[in-house]
Amino acid sequence: MPELRVLSALDAARLQWYHFKAIMIAGLGLFTDAYDLFCIAPIMKMISQIYYHKDSIGTAVLSISYVIALFGTALGQLIFGYLGDRVGRRKVYGLCLLIMVFSSFGCGFSVCTTRRSCVMASLAFFRFVLGLGIGGDYPLSATIMSEFANKKTRGAFIAAVFSMQGLGILMSSAVTMAVCEAFKMAGEGSLEKMEAAGVETLAPAESDIAWRLILMIGAIPAALTFYWRMLMPETASRSLYTNVAPPLFPYEIRYTALVENNARQAAKDMQKVMSVSMSQVAEDTLSETLELPPSTSSSYKLFSRRFFSLHGRDLFAASANWFLVDVVFYTSNLLLSQIFSFSNKPLNSTNVYDSAFEVAKLAAIVAACSTIPGYWFTVYFIDRIGRVKIQLMGFFCMAVVYLVAGVPYSWYWSKHEKTNKGFMVLYGLIFFFSNFGPNTTTFIIPAELFPARFRSTCHGISGAAGKFGAIVGTVGFLWATQHEEEDKGEVFPDARRVRIAFLILGAVCIAGVFVTYFYTRETMGRSLEENEEDEIDSTCASSGNEVFPIE
Repeated sequence: MPELRVLSALDAARLQWYHFKAIMIAGLGLFTDAYDLFCIAPIMKMISQIYYHKDSIGTAVLSISYVIALFGTALGQLIFGYLGDRVGRRKVYGLCLLIMVFSSFGCGFSVCTTRRSCVMASLAFFRFVLGLGIGGDYPLSATIMSEFANKKTRGAFIAAVFSMQGLGILMSSAVTMAVCEAFKMAGEGSLEKMEAAGVETLAPAESDIAWRLILMIGAIPAALTFYWRMLMPETASRSLYTNVAPPLFPYEIRYTALVENNARQAAKDMQKVMSVSMSQVAEDTLSETLELPPSTSSSYKLFSRRFFSLHGRDLFAASANWFLVDVVFYTSNLLLSQIFSFSNKPLNSTNVYDSAFEVAKLAAIVAACSTIPGYWFTVYFIDRIGRVKIQLMGFFCMAVVYLVAGVPYSWYWSKHEKTNKGFMVLYGLIFFFSNFGPNTTTFIIPAELFPARFRSTCHGISGAAGKFGAIVGTVGFLWATQHEEEDKGEVFPDARRVRIAFLILGAVCIAGVFVTYFYTRETMGRSLEENEEDEIDSTCASSGNEVFPIE
């Protein structure tokens, strides 16, 4: 592949304030994704007491409530990942943000206030649409960051964007706790009257507003991201206005050079936003376009035989690893309250605010002590020890923790209240090594392995496989572990079934170790084009074709 100077300058660009702006804007999208996906657990606690106070909410309804957004996310990753390669990253990114804004409001305005079937159907519809927008944000944010970052710190940049997911989880818990506490203080009189009257479930009428407000607040970070995105013209040279400030970061320099085949425009775009000298990119501006050789131009199509010969192994590894880690990560995160409802015993309080508050507090503790530190360990070490080693270590350590927690679960952890803190520490280690491990690296690697014209699509396919894993893990855990007491109409996790589920999750992590070791390629310290060229050269060598050096 002839090395375009504009891409060489991009790979060697020094760290600039400009990069941190890019991380904040792209990361805010992941922040919103996490807020919207993980706020559902305490929300379902509130809905169960508001609309199902005389009956159990049921495993089927709970399963649909958890996974409907995940299903929309998987579909959004496929659709918008493909559009990102066909239309361009920036335009599709803005559309995804708009979908997230309006669907977040839609979740809060779910129709009906008395008929629970109507409420749940409306909420499910808007959560599905919300998932579509979230799904598009994954491949576009990763691709945007990978395509303009320098190769020395590219992994840290993408990991920093993804680390905003941890802050989103923490913020969803903080907002839930704040809203619940505010509504509880404002309605203390109503709660006291209901308690004095012997009402079985303390869920005053205004609590129906509380959960809607929590969901609607998720529209704020998405709206801010869209606003900052609108401040950026497509490229300074194409702007209709002469006094418009230059864009905050070059979304599509590689896309313009390699997909649109316009090296001159790419060079102009980069000069507008980054501190590079004209001599670094002058060679590429001599002509309006640059024809690339057949190996990197449009010589083969997506899902063609040549595509699979060049990139099939990488796509399998990225998709399989993402599937395996999301089985573990989303099962453990979304069902945190379900798992600990047995260990910590059911809450004595029937107050709708207190029950949601406790679930959110538990999630906040795990996020602050395990999830967020895990993300930032990856940011620090990703470009020092590599993606594959971190992914191997993460899968292996999670497998060990699941075995330690699972083997004695039914006869030790579930029966000794004094050991709950020890179990909590073990459970926190799962989240730490998930994020200082495969949950982060599976987001990074697909953004580095594939050609520019397939990058967003392949990242979307890998991410969709992950969300399918999240659906399988969440639904499977709920149905496999729940035990119903017919006399009381209560549903709770059975200790023996939880033990088996933990052992299965440990086996899933061991499978991740094997897939990573045998199929995943290291991308540290290499430019995006070098990763593609390496794959092409290795394929040619394996087929017996002679590869001549490019001068």
